[in-house]
Amino acid sequence: MAPNDSAETIGEATGTVVGRRKAARYIVPVAVAGVAAATIGLVPALANAGDPDLPKISAQELIEKIAASDEEQLSGTFKISTDLGLPLDGLAGSFLPGADGEGKDGGAAAPQDKLMELTSGTHTLRVAVDGPEKQRLSILGKASEYSVVHNKGEVWAYDSESDEVYHAEAPEGAGASGAEKEAPRASKGVPATPKDFAEQALAAVGDTTSVTVDGTAQVAGRDAYQLLIKPKQEGSTVGSIRIAVDAENGVPLKFTLAAAAGGKAVVDAGFTKVDFAKPAASSFDFTPPKGAKVTEADELETGKDEHGKAQKALPEQFSGQIPGLEGLESAEGVNVIGKGWTSIAAIEIPGGKGLPTAGSGDVPAEAQGFLDALGDKVTGKFGSGTVFKTRLVNALLTDDGKVYVGAVTKDALVRAADGAK
Repeated sequence: MAPNDSAETIGEATGTVVGRRKAARYIVPVAVAGVAAATIGLVPALANAGDPDLPKISAQELIEKIAASDEEQLSGTFKISTDLGLPLDGLAGSFLPGADGEGKDGGAAAPQDKLMELTSGTHTLRVAVDGPEKQRLSILGKASEYSVVHNKGEVWAYDSESDEVYHAEAPEGAGASGAEKEAPRASKGVPATPKDFAEQALAAVGDTTSVTVDGTAQVAGRDAYQLLIKPKQEGSTVGSIRIAVDAENGVPLKFTLAAAAGGKAVVDAGFTKVDFAKPAASSFDFTPPKGAKVTEADELETGKDEHGKAQKALPEQFSGQIPGLEGLESAEGVNVIGKGWTSIAAIEIPGGKGLPTAGSGDVPAEAQGFLDALGDKVTGKFGSGTVFKTRLVNALLTDDGKVYVGAVTKDALVRAADGAK
């Protein structure tokens, strides 16, 4: 193992480096759903041939190497595993509109619906990328395959199980080069690949974070440095983030998010095979199979814009935007408490009404028991409420209709609610 530097990288210096990252990096246009902080073991993805002996590198230099990475072509296979500690498969139909396969305006092949399946369990995906205008992602099932293809001005999605096709024009500017553009994704704001996750993690680095180089590894047969990110603050549910960075080209190859409480990784995403050569042009060709049902995005409407004009249901995929929490503090009814890894969003619910209580008659006794089983009752200066927990993101819903949510512990939520009184 190389004797890598273990210097902390904090504050504005890191933010500046990340801010300079080249935007012409189009490593995988796709994603999974973020479930409040997107989430995604993959230990078998490591080609366990021993730790490679690599030249020393500091944390700052490794972050700069990631930022300078400009690989525009690759193909490969990667796996994503998500373990939030929440029965998402069983609850999807109740809490995620369209997740149960019903009421999908775009049909079974609509990316914004299909990719929600990646919010739980383990999935194998294939990807091919050739610059800003050609990307393909395929989710491999036991006896089926779902693919999203972006080829210049068009986006196609095909679900072999239902034999349905979704077609849309790529939004203007998708995949455009230039410093103001970012790599397009299959689901706006939702990371899937190690690179997607790494960019979000590095964007959060500041004076509340410790960043070090923690040895080396091999991932998908490639030598890599391991960047270790840890919150300095107490009260965060995030234990650590480990990013395996290709020693040659700086591309993140594997991302692992561990919970502070320990156990299986909350998010583990990594390549099992990767090739940085130009993919075959045929990888991005798509013609709807004969007899397949085709849904055109411009036939769907989702309401009207501020000028009263009908809005088309164009997918958020490949929009070139990576929204974060920017502007959250200015959102109506939202206040951000604290900073860094322990920041909490305080949200006012219109009408000021919390969960129905036992004996209120608002819900059947069976349903009330189900709601009670999902959360922990808490009390404090704020009054009383219920904390709903996952292994990463927790939320406190007070009985008077306020919500406090963040990647923080139950006690941190109660303190925030008490302090807001």
